Amino acid sequence: MTHHTAHASIVYWRRSIWNGRRCVPVLMTLDQGWLRARDRAGAEVFAAPVGQVAGRLTRLGTLLLTVDGRRYALVGRGATVSPDPSPEQKRGFVDFWAHRTPPTGDGPGLLDQLLNGAAAFNTRSWRNALAAGGAGVR
Repeated sequence: MTHHTAHASIVYWRRSIWNGRRCVPVLMTLDQGWLRARDRAGAEVFAAPVGQVAGRLTRLGTLLLTVDGRRYALVGRGATVSPDPSPEQKRGFVDFWAHRTPPTGDGPGLLDQLLNGAAAFNTRSWRNALAAGGAGVR
């Protein structure tokens, strides 16, 4: 049984494992049983009922999701040459949480925060939110 789960953050879609410029920010939201991702221009990257999403978190902190048969590699922060989130993505993130109670619980570990910008915490929190929402993630 699942319960209503809401979560949002800006993650980075690794469209290429070699080219950091192709590691682009997406605003990912989970609300009312739907997982959505929007790119810097506001275009929908994917949208699917959370129960139709599968994936896993790798040991290195990459969240590998399969949505509508397509695989997405998502990481908690981009490369130094990756584009920054757009003002629209930042505003969408703030607006999402303006009407919801942010999750409580553990925050990022000290080493993750200092060495990795809390990237592992970001993807780990997504794995947990997706599992709570009914996605097939491990």
